[in-house]
Amino acid sequence: MKKIIIIKYGELTTKHDNINFFIKTLKDNIEKSLNGIDNKITYDVGRMFIETNDYDLVVSKLVNTFGIHEINIGYELDTDDFEVLSNELLSLVKEKEFKTFKVQTKRSNKKYFLNSMEISRKLGGVILKNIPNINVDVNNPDLLINVEIRINKVYFYFDKIKGIGGYPVGVAGKGMLMLSGGIDSPVAGYLAMKRGVRIECIYFDSPPHTSENALNKVLDLANVLSNYSGYIKVHVIRFTELQEAIYKNCPKEYMITIMRRMMYRIAESLAHKTNSKVIINGESVGQVASQTLTSMAVINETIKMPVIRPVACFDKLEIIDIAKKIETYDISIRPYEDCCTIFVPEHPVINPVSKLAKEYEESFDYESLIKEAINNDKVIKLPISNKEFDSLL
Repeated sequence: MKKIIIIKYGELTTKHDNINFFIKTLKDNIEKSLNGIDNKITYDVGRMFIETNDYDLVVSKLVNTFGIHEINIGYELDTDDFEVLSNELLSLVKEKEFKTFKVQTKRSNKKYFLNSMEISRKLGGVILKNIPNINVDVNNPDLLINVEIRINKVYFYFDKIKGIGGYPVGVAGKGMLMLSGGIDSPVAGYLAMKRGVRIECIYFDSPPHTSENALNKVLDLANVLSNYSGYIKVHVIRFTELQEAIYKNCPKEYMITIMRRMMYRIAESLAHKTNSKVIINGESVGQVASQTLTSMAVINETIKMPVIRPVACFDKLEIIDIAKKIETYDISIRPYEDCCTIFVPEHPVINPVSKLAKEYEESFDYESLIKEAINNDKVIKLPISNKEFDSLL
């Protein structure tokens, strides 16, 4: 009998025709996250199994891996001889402290001489006979004993660790995340990854109006997100010249609208270059002036690429709850302004007119400024210390 980690897929099992692609992607993602850790991975369409010498470290990686529904540390027997598995299970159960228990059996090997109910009943009888002062409780047991009878192998496990679910990162293609230093955009990136989207990030830097601390804040946010995807690339775009041109040539109330239109154009251009299929951002309906439905429409009209807004219908408290859960909140509230918060007018327009926005931005040569900004794209790979990811980026 050997100790083993058992992974259950959950939502992946609904993918019939391409389930092998989903599971293979999950395996590849796990292998990347376990780089440098001793492990051996095997899998089929029902389960994935990992052997390792450092179970705690491996589990700490798995709980941040999308596509995993449940993690169990269990035990594998290379025989389905009932007497052997009864004795082995009894030796494990004797090490547990409990007053009530339940045996729950799954039998994928339908040729086994006992059915699931019979296996549970017989194993329960062995435990009751050999351990004093315990009882069976089928509704709320202190100890739930899981037994899986597979072809020539039997698995036991007790405690389950909840995974974060979703789809393996990468099965849905790539998206370009507009990552600011705020609370919302990292949450949007996390939710996109949960649906299988691999993300690259774009950050608009505006020195000297924004500080190096603001950039480091964003890189720290991206580094946290990389815990869920294995690696992330951040495109740092110098936005200073564009932002100053907007400030000098456009009415103050339209500055945010036109600034966002420029950002969308740049994001779309980089998305095409990186084979990203969508733009992702942290816009939430009605939260600020640029996020009214009218503003979104006027800003969005500058590009043809689809825009995904994962937190569009979340309120701020819901977004904050997720940010705390994924450990980006404390980074996001560091007091360093990004380019979205400098030069903010006292009364930004909440219902911009498309015709006026076009007229104002045509008062300066924004196309050449956009081209210059894209040509000076600075790429930062995260996690920086992990050289193994360089070839993937």
